[in-house]
Amino acid sequence: MAAVDYAYPWDGLIARFKFRGEPGWAGPMAALLLQSPGARDLLQACELIVPVPLTPARLASRGYNQSWELVKALRRAAPAESGCDDTLADALVRLGEMPDQHSLTREQRLHNLRGAFAAHPLRTARLAGARVLLVDDVTTTGATLHCAAQALLQAGAQEVCALVFARTQPD
Repeated sequence: MAAVDYAYPWDGLIARFKFRGEPGWAGPMAALLLQSPGARDLLQACELIVPVPLTPARLASRGYNQSWELVKALRRAAPAESGCDDTLADALVRLGEMPDQHSLTREQRLHNLRGAFAAHPLRTARLAGARVLLVDDVTTTGATLHCAAQALLQAGAQEVCALVFARTQPD
């Protein structure tokens, strides 16, 4: 589920949020996410909220994970409505550095992302049997969400749903 299409004016705001050191956009983005049909239902149905992780190099250069900023903003914006018991910033680990995905097809992205995510070994007990809500800022082909969800399911999650701020429209 996504709040907006990745188009004007959202693409520029997302770039500021993601690449220009403006994590403060997480609050307004979370508010828009909560207005999306079904978003509050997803929050109530989950037991655990997990952000899509960045590679260590991207996290170091950016200084924050925009997906984790969205998770925190969602929890602040709707604490009473969240059925989630917990958030886990480190439930997933991003393994290795991947090439830039922007110009690749879904199949190429899936190939690049194969083995890119793993559940943190110290978090598998918490993931076992849990209904997980996976949060990211943007989805293009769904390859990142798919591979991250597979890692959560392999770690024993019962169910994984996804919530993103923006999605690109298919050609």
